Amino acid sequence: MANFRDLILDTTSSHGDCTAFTLKTGKDQFRDITYHEFYDEIRAVGTSMIRSGIAGRRVAIIGINCYEWFLAHTAALLSGCVSAPLDKGLKIDELEQSLIRAEIKHVFYCRDQKENIEKIMAEGRTDVISAIPLFDDEKPGISGLLKEGRFLVEEGDTSMDHVEIDDYAMSIMLFTSGTTSQSKVVMLSQNNIVSNAYRTLSVEPVYENDTNLALLPYHHVMGSIAQWVLLLAGGRTVYCDGLKHIQKNMIEYGVTIFVGVPLIVESMYKRVMHQAEKKGIAKKVKMLSKVGSALNKVGIDVRRKIFKSVIDAFGGRLRMCIIGGAAGDIDCINGFQSFGILTMQGYGLTETSPILTAERPKHQHAGSVGIPIPGVEIRIDNPDENGIGEIVARGEGIMLGYYGNQEATDEVIVDGWFHTGDLGKIDKKGFVFITGRKKNVIVLKNGKNVFPEELEQLIAPLPYVNEAVVLGVPEPDDERDLVVTLKLVYNKEVLPDMTFEEIYEKVKEDIELINDKTPSYKRIRRIIVTDREMVKTTTGKVKRFVEIESIINERKKQGK
Repeated sequence: MANFRDLILDTTSSHGDCTAFTLKTGKDQFRDITYHEFYDEIRAVGTSMIRSGIAGRRVAIIGINCYEWFLAHTAALLSGCVSAPLDKGLKIDELEQSLIRAEIKHVFYCRDQKENIEKIMAEGRTDVISAIPLFDDEKPGISGLLKEGRFLVEEGDTSMDHVEIDDYAMSIMLFTSGTTSQSKVVMLSQNNIVSNAYRTLSVEPVYENDTNLALLPYHHVMGSIAQWVLLLAGGRTVYCDGLKHIQKNMIEYGVTIFVGVPLIVESMYKRVMHQAEKKGIAKKVKMLSKVGSALNKVGIDVRRKIFKSVIDAFGGRLRMCIIGGAAGDIDCINGFQSFGILTMQGYGLTETSPILTAERPKHQHAGSVGIPIPGVEIRIDNPDENGIGEIVARGEGIMLGYYGNQEATDEVIVDGWFHTGDLGKIDKKGFVFITGRKKNVIVLKNGKNVFPEELEQLIAPLPYVNEAVVLGVPEPDDERDLVVTLKLVYNKEVLPDMTFEEIYEKVKEDIELINDKTPSYKRIRRIIVTDREMVKTTTGKVKRFVEIESIINERKKQGK
């Protein structure tokens, strides 16, 4: 199984009558799409793409997660196109540049991007020939392709069945989210993604009766691989009405699997604990957590009975949370585990298709990101005295390279090994631990290295923390002299009756307790407290360099 056609045919053969997608069509109105129906619609849209001359060209897809998005993407891939999923939040200038850089000929777009696409088409600076809405509009969109394709297939058009797919050629172009304006374009083959999906499913408990809330954006490789793995397993995909509706949607659809970035999963856990605090039962919850975990270790699992009210609050069927995109908070992971919700971490990058390591039900270690999945080799390059060095990897998922940037490709792929830019270590049992990002390391004037992520893990459990990053901010008179600085966004709901001055003093007091437990060179020496959300990528990672620049600019305004 080396390409998406093989994957779709395989899962349709095994799970054809199962529900692949459930779509909300109105209030209390839903439409179920079986695997057979999904495949038929792929063939119809793909046949229409072939007839209209789209097939074999480069297409871009921009929009929120929805069935139409994934249908267009899959049909494009099976009809021989190169697909470039784009961030739905792109501004018009960034969108235009992305279309130019990827040499896109056709673009599928959501309603929110209609105005931008129409302006771009009118100005004519891109190579885009046609723009196709993913929604019903005054002009034919994907629904028009579907209708036309069905007619063609009924008339005997079998052109989709004869498309030649090169399993190892560039088939997907992904823009890295990065923190720089000029992100790189990762080239992936169908074999890259398909092999990663199969190998992931071989070690993770995903089943035909599972329902996943497709929250992570499809243009991000983690959201994409989660979808392919679920399809391979024969599970059902449902869509979220928005971040504020996650819990409601979990109840509405009976969600069993939730894949999310730490920010979202941790906010879910903090909400549970905040409610426990308000009801005066926080100590009881923690005590019951310890009891349930202890009984589970001797083979008596009563956790979901003890915490039935918590499970019910998430729809009653949630059994597994998977954290990806960044390191999860250990207290949050242990907390969900104590409720009887299997919570695991994985690790990977866009350039690795993406999964390199993953925890499994019987292979978990607090603080680790698991062990390599089958077919992946991991080693530590140039480890220091503590065994910490750069994580390098090789396997079928390693990208073809960066589009139009051989120099950058050669910097990260050396003798077949991909240099991740992440720092980590491997213990004697093979568990991989991420200790930081090479680019994030704060190198002090005395030569000492401070790993921000290490301090952030100590700060994250504070109940009022929404976001917290540790940064190296240069002194005004010496850019080489970096000050270990904390920027913290607090949760107003947790501290409702305190003034800002009182909140700042509370934060300062708690940080001093953390400072007392760390070496002197790691001490947080400057604290910035705010209730304003930080600038983040679409995968929830704080844009550290943007925040540093913001702090410097604010300091200049104040004349400091």
